[in-house]
Amino acid sequence: MTKIFTSTLLLTLAACAGPFEPIVHCDPIGDAEPLCGWQNPEDLARLPGGSHVLVSEYGDMTGKLPGSLAFLDLQTHERIVAFEGADIDGPGPWGDPSCPGAPGAEFSPHGIHVGQRPDGAWQALAIQHAGRESVEFFEIVDGPALQWRGCALPPDGLLNDVVATPEGGFLATRMMPKRGGLGPLFAFLDAQWFDHGAFVWSWDPNDGFEVVPGTEGGLANGLALDEDGTTLFVAYSLSGELRRLNRTNGEVQSSVFLDPTDNLTWTPDGWLVAATALAKKSTMRRCMQIEEGTCPSEHALVAVDPETGASDTLYVGGPGTPGGAGTTGLVLEDGSLLVGTYAGDRIVRVNDVW
Repeated sequence: MTKIFTSTLLLTLAACAGPFEPIVHCDPIGDAEPLCGWQNPEDLARLPGGSHVLVSEYGDMTGKLPGSLAFLDLQTHERIVAFEGADIDGPGPWGDPSCPGAPGAEFSPHGIHVGQRPDGAWQALAIQHAGRESVEFFEIVDGPALQWRGCALPPDGLLNDVVATPEGGFLATRMMPKRGGLGPLFAFLDAQWFDHGAFVWSWDPNDGFEVVPGTEGGLANGLALDEDGTTLFVAYSLSGELRRLNRTNGEVQSSVFLDPTDNLTWTPDGWLVAATALAKKSTMRRCMQIEEGTCPSEHALVAVDPETGASDTLYVGGPGTPGGAGTTGLVLEDGSLLVGTYAGDRIVRVNDVW
């Protein structure tokens, strides 16, 4: 696809799109309550203890817009900043020995994961795009608080989501090549028509980065790993495929096809929750340009049985609700659902979903 053609296509899509009004009020609608005052809370992860959730406040895939990691207090709904960058030289005790140090104030996170390391320490992993493309390691300590512990830099590509492995490494989706010129937005739109061969990286301290067999596909996005680390689930935004495969040999065990799929999370009782996009692709460019409120594009949170592939829609957001452009859905112990977005100022909490 040429630059001229891509630019013309984007302008045509914007001109042909229907009415677009961001959701700016912060009032509950039915069982859905907006928790406002956030910056693009793209991904969510439960913290140990159940009182807080880690939130990735997304900037953009160029790394030009800063973001932060923050905690959501589930009782007070307070936003507590956890990490906005740090001035630390050297690799840190976790991650790759070649890590040059902590990301600075231009820190711009994306996908996150919370889990326990082999030695019992609680860890948060975060994809980040500013200054470098990297996976950042943090230790979760009492407070709660985050302490930077290291990083790992992939050989190439733009990353999206990450999940820790039981051995102390991680898996990360390489969503597409990293491009200059027209930038990631154009590359992302281009990739929605042309499969550029995304895949999943595996990293461990001994072997570094390797491609996970069986994970190639269009716009690899959300990731989930079962408890023993043998079965991997990958969501592909291009096809809507939710692929289940053997992490070791790459054997594809099954596939479920949904709408274009984003992040994956686990319910407390072991179902997967997939965020899916229902809106037209032409709304994406305008969602990235809103200056107030939240993007109104329609989305659904879908629960999937990891064994059978049976699915059930938990919640549909967008026009007529307090939020849109959902990228992740996190079911809490009380049965409520938190919904994050890549383009908006709020997390939506929906009661009595699970």
